[in-house]
Amino acid sequence: MREIRELALRRPDDMHVHLRQGPELAGYVQDLAGPFARALVMPNTIPPITTPEELAGYRASILEAAAPGGRGLGLTPLMTFKIRPGMDRERIRALKRAGAVAGKYYPQGVTTNSEDGIAASETVRETIAAMEAEGLVLCLHGEEPGAEALERERAFLPRLAELAESFPSLRIVLEHVSSAPGIEAVRALPDRVAATVTVHHLLYTLDDLLGGGLDPHLFCKPVVKSASDREAIQRVVLEGNRRFFFGSDSAPHLRKAKEGSRAAAGVYSMPVSLPLLAAFFDERDSLGLLEPFVSRFGAEFYGLPLNEGSLRLQREAWRVPEVVHGVVPLAAGRELSWRVAPAD
Repeated sequence: MREIRELALRRPDDMHVHLRQGPELAGYVQDLAGPFARALVMPNTIPPITTPEELAGYRASILEAAAPGGRGLGLTPLMTFKIRPGMDRERIRALKRAGAVAGKYYPQGVTTNSEDGIAASETVRETIAAMEAEGLVLCLHGEEPGAEALERERAFLPRLAELAESFPSLRIVLEHVSSAPGIEAVRALPDRVAATVTVHHLLYTLDDLLGGGLDPHLFCKPVVKSASDREAIQRVVLEGNRRFFFGSDSAPHLRKAKEGSRAAAGVYSMPVSLPLLAAFFDERDSLGLLEPFVSRFGAEFYGLPLNEGSLRLQREAWRVPEVVHGVVPLAAGRELSWRVAPAD
C-alpha cells in the first residue's frame, strides 16, 4: 500500500476547550485558531460565565485574540455558560440570545474552578428544563463528588441516565469520557446523548501518568485510566460511532502551577492534538475516520453546518517544544510523525 504523505480534511471543530483569561489568552487562542474553525469554549473562568454580558464579553476577547493586527484566523467561538442554581427561564433565554449554544454542569469541587459547582442536581432542574425548552445542549463534567478518583465517572453514570430520562428532548454530552463504563452508558442511552473524546484519554493510561514517575503535565480530571478503559475508547472511535466526537479538553496551566506541591488538573494538548490523532488513525490504517471524528460528528450533534475550507496534515517529523506560552504541552520533547501544514 502506498504511504499517504499528505491528508486534506474539512476544517475541524474542537467541541471542548479551555482558553483561560488575561494576558495568556491570546497565545492559547492563536494555537487553536490556526487549525480549528470552531471551538466550544468552557465557562469555568474566574468569575465564571453566567450572564449574557459576561458571555458576550468573553466572546469578544476571544475574537480579538484570534485576529492580531486585524489578521483574522477564522475562528468561531461557540459559547457556553456555567449552570448555577437560580438561573430562571428568562436568564436562559437571554444567554441564548447572547450566543450560548450549551450550558456546562460542574459538580461541586471535581475540577478546576468548580468549588461553586452543583452540590445536588435537584437545585438546577428548573434551569435544565429551560435549556431543554430553548434547545440548548447540556454538557456534563461527569464525575461524582466524594467517590474515589478512579471511580468518579462510573459513580456519576446513574445521574447521567436520570437526566436523560427526566428531560426527554434534551441533548446531553458526557464530556471527556474516560472509562469503559462511560462508553457503555452512552451507548445504552438514546441518540440525543453523546460524548466527547480527548487525545489524552484516547492514547494514555494511568501507567503513563505515574508508572515510571509522576508526570504532572498528564494529570487531568477525570484522570486517565486503565489499558482496558483506553481500549474501549479506541474501539468506539474506530467504529466510527457518530455519538463519540472530538473535544480536546485542552486546559493550559503555567508550568509553575503544574510542578508545584499540588499540580493543577489539565492537559495542554492543543499544539499536538491533530498530529497525534493523525498518527493514531494512520497506525490503524483508518485515516478516513479522522475527518468525521473531528469535522462532522460534533457539528451534526450540535445542529451546526459543516465547516467550509480545508486543513492539510503532512507526514513530516518534528519535535514538540518543551514549553509553549509558558505551558508544558502534551508530548513535550517527543518527535511526532505528522504535523499541521502551514497555511497557504
